[in-house]
Amino acid sequence: MWVITIFLKENSKIFEFDTEKEAKEIFKNMKGTKILSEIVYFNDPCFV
Repeated sequence: MWVITIFLKENSKIFEFDTEKEAKEIFKNMKGTKILSEIVYFNDPCFV
């Protein structure tokens, strides 16, 4: 899962995406201070 966190003035918002491609497309068009993060859970198939 990919998450974009945006801080704009006194507000913050979080958006979730299933793919990196989708998140990066939206990320470059957003205004404000922004953070793109990949969320990895310990029970994801890559750890089994």
